[in-house]
Amino acid sequence: MKLSIVTAVFNRVHTIADALASVQAQSYGSVEHVIQDGGSSDGTLNLIKARATDTTRLVSEPDSGIYDAINKGISRASGDVVGLMHSDDFFAHDKVLERIAAMFQDRDIDGVYGDLDYVSATNTRKVIRHWRSGPYRRELLRRGWMPPHPTLYLRREVFETWGLYDPDFRIAADYDAMLRYLWTGHARLAYLPEVLVKMRVGGASNRSLKHIIQKSREDYQALRRNGVGGAGVLFAKNTSKLRQFVIRERQSA
Repeated sequence: MKLSIVTAVFNRVHTIADALASVQAQSYGSVEHVIQDGGSSDGTLNLIKARATDTTRLVSEPDSGIYDAINKGISRASGDVVGLMHSDDFFAHDKVLERIAAMFQDRDIDGVYGDLDYVSATNTRKVIRHWRSGPYRRELLRRGWMPPHPTLYLRREVFETWGLYDPDFRIAADYDAMLRYLWTGHARLAYLPEVLVKMRVGGASNRSLKHIIQKSREDYQALRRNGVGGAGVLFAKNTSKLRQFVIRERQSA
């Protein structure tokens, strides 16, 4: 089984090396790293070229935003299973893809996901939030639940049947897509109960009040569009994040 890891990147010279090294360190053998660069000018492109291997698939060209770039990357991917590695993220350990691939040996499974740690941008050993996602039940989507997007791996057929990310969403296309795959498409997920990905804090969706408001508006639109719910589900989705801080504090105590 071949796994495709898609990375959309633009001017991330200070973090992309960690993402590259993380993918290249994986113990699983059949992996391609599909990198979609948006025309970086800060040294990112040269760094990628210098550290590329024979499994790196790099294209650099203009795009209309991160979701357009992700769509281009997925369209170029040749793997049986596709997942994302954001340019600021890295795998929790070198056997993540091996364990994900093992889960996909069950042909009744359409996707695999796990847990996520948010880490400090300046000290990646410091965990800010711990997202323990828990086992999947479709009805949880109506309670604001969602799998951590960076940990979600899907069979190619899911994208072919239900489409890619809608670039009309500037921040919440991932949420819209997951609702489409899981609620409308009834994709069957398996939970891998461990941290799979480390994500640096400071993403586009939470870096300012303006972006938080826009994210909430787009989340609401995605909920209504996919027939999952409305304001009540959005409220539950946002308040459920508070537990991620409490859990981490208890684990650190």
